[in-house]
Amino acid sequence: MKHLLKMMDLSTEEIIEILNLADQLKYELKHGIPHDHLKGKTLGMIFRKASTRTRVSFETGMYQLGGNPLYLSASDMQIGRGEPIQDTARVLSRYIDGIMIRTFDQAEVENLAEYGNIPIINGLTDLSHPCQVLADLMTIREYKGKLDGLKMCYIGDGNNMANSLIVGGLKTGMSVSVACPENYHPAATTLAFAKKYDCFELTDDPIKAKKDADVITACPHTEKKKLQPRYSKNTQTKSLTRLKTDFTHRRQ
Repeated sequence: MKHLLKMMDLSTEEIIEILNLADQLKYELKHGIPHDHLKGKTLGMIFRKASTRTRVSFETGMYQLGGNPLYLSASDMQIGRGEPIQDTARVLSRYIDGIMIRTFDQAEVENLAEYGNIPIINGLTDLSHPCQVLADLMTIREYKGKLDGLKMCYIGDGNNMANSLIVGGLKTGMSVSVACPENYHPAATTLAFAKKYDCFELTDDPIKAKKDADVITACPHTEKKKLQPRYSKNTQTKSLTRLKTDFTHRRQ
């Protein structure tokens, strides 16, 4: 049984396989070709963190695939009253066919996978945002025609998007350059992985990071940007007008 917990767990081949399947499903939807692969299946969606895009995209996707999305607010569940995540995993595994969870702690996602017996999807944690990055890679490949050989730049905090973009980019053959404010670097595990690649760069200088980039993605939620003007959206946007690049504006 396969889970989607973080980008680090996926091989290059698995990432490409997911992107190819997504392309095919998008084609079938556009051309009215039935693809109810999840008919009769129910996806439980646990939200400890509110979201517009995550909920709408997962619900819509399940309907398009013939399945049934089930919204589960943590405040309405026993998990919101102190029930151990292990018990939640075991109970839900008896009723539904998969779980998507949007939460804070990566350990909560990992425990659902360990103690349940149904597939678990990470809709977002403080450490990782794999679904968003897979969608980003899909978009980049759609517009650029490839991933291998491109240079991707990320500007912002070393948050869940930075962690996932670094891993996803490197695993698909991209060079990755990251500009983060000092003391707000990506997770140590991410950097340990990235340092195995000669095509990875970490700096505190956005101008340096975006040099010769094919794709630039920036996080507008950088809380420290008021203290570091060069990380502000306006500074990033003005500098991008001088480059023939794509600017993917992250809204988590």
